[in-house]
Amino acid sequence: METAEEKKNAVAFRVGIVILSDKGYRGEREDKSGPKIRELLPKEQYEVVSMRILPDEQDGIEEELIRLADLERCDLVLTTGGTGFSLRDVTPEATLAVSNRVAPGIAEAIRAGSMAITKRAMLSRAVSAIRDRTLIINLPGSPKAVEESLGFVLDTLPHALGLLRGTDGECARS
Repeated sequence: METAEEKKNAVAFRVGIVILSDKGYRGEREDKSGPKIRELLPKEQYEVVSMRILPDEQDGIEEELIRLADLERCDLVLTTGGTGFSLRDVTPEATLAVSNRVAPGIAEAIRAGSMAITKRAMLSRAVSAIRDRTLIINLPGSPKAVEESLGFVLDTLPHALGLLRGTDGECARS
């Protein structure tokens, strides 16, 4: 187990990326959202330790989120896809099922920023939540929407992850 001092000295946050797409999983469509996430994360701050494509099956998504948080000890898990109104879109349900606490401000910030671009952002059911010391954020499924969404929150993530690691102080302003 890592000590608080070792965590503080760790440069990169460990990241897992989960792509949720039935067609991508079956090889019927090339996924571009997962690679887009990897490209957007500054390499000096984030180390992608896992990137997997899964079908839109809640049990499998839950298992992968648990694996990334508990076994891979990811600081951050980013999902892409499965957040809309389709009956197969179960990413938010899987995320909430494995989480201890919600972090609604992140999903709210993404939706608010996205609403300035497209009114269809109101159809997103994406959530953000915490499993122990792992932050899980649901992102949309398209590369363009992934880029926009991460743009709204990327500068705040290091502090959020530092709080979960125990290396950053509280956010109170004087």
